[in-house]
Amino acid sequence: MEKGFFASLFDLSFSEFVTIRLIKVLYILGIAGSVLGGLAFIVGGFANGAGIGILFLLLSPVLVLFYILMVRIWLELIIVVFRIAENTSRMVKMPNQDAAMTTEEDQV
Repeated sequence: MEKGFFASLFDLSFSEFVTIRLIKVLYILGIAGSVLGGLAFIVGGFANGAGIGILFLLLSPVLVLFYILMVRIWLELIIVVFRIAENTSRMVKMPNQDAAMTTEEDQV
């Protein structure tokens, strides 16, 4: 049975993961942060002169896309670790089928 968000947040046994539920919000925040950072990069460039501002204006989309890519990769790595933990806990709860098969083969 899956707990609610706040029940999982205050679960002292850490049996439910909150990170998987927050990953979408973190990705949206990462995208918003990269866009705001790109805009600040452009404004800072124009504050130092028109030539630098134009250069930063041309470079900022590449940097924003690179940052979004890095955020996505980082969040996917986090999800992979949590999915490994979930799958491992499911495997531990499963009956040991390999041991039963091995003993049957040993008897033959």
